[in-house]
Amino acid sequence: MSEDSKELMRIYAEDQSDRMPPEGRAIDWDVVAPRDMARLARVKELCRSDSPRTGADYYHAAMILQHALEADDYLLAHELCVVAVSLGEKRAKWLAAATEDRFLMNFGRPQRFGTQYRADQAGTNWSLYPVDPGVSDAQRRAFNVPPLADA
Repeated sequence: MSEDSKELMRIYAEDQSDRMPPEGRAIDWDVVAPRDMARLARVKELCRSDSPRTGADYYHAAMILQHALEADDYLLAHELCVVAVSLGEKRAKWLAAATEDRFLMNFGRPQRFGTQYRADQAGTNWSLYPVDPGVSDAQRRAFNVPPLADA
């Protein structure tokens, strides 16, 4: 059995840390955005070299890719989640739904699971991005996504 990649664990931990500033402080996107781009580039290199081996590796790589800005990166993140889930990584279920939603949003289409929000022009008020009514709460539950009413 393969051991989880320490590099992907580190990159993931740094990504998550950047998104959890100290109490009462906002994320400084002028600092975080360049770090995101560097992490994204490295994760893509690792994926091209077949570095991810375990469910956790695929999950960690997918999380970095879903913080990208391009539809192809969201799609790759979704595909990595599918592999992660197939390898037993339960955390990847919610992320699979979120990456699909983010991919659809990129094309101006309604999301399916209700995982994504958008801020108003001032960036102060957040609202749920439009959701396709064709997905049931049972389907959401299968992906570890709360019912739409909770969103």
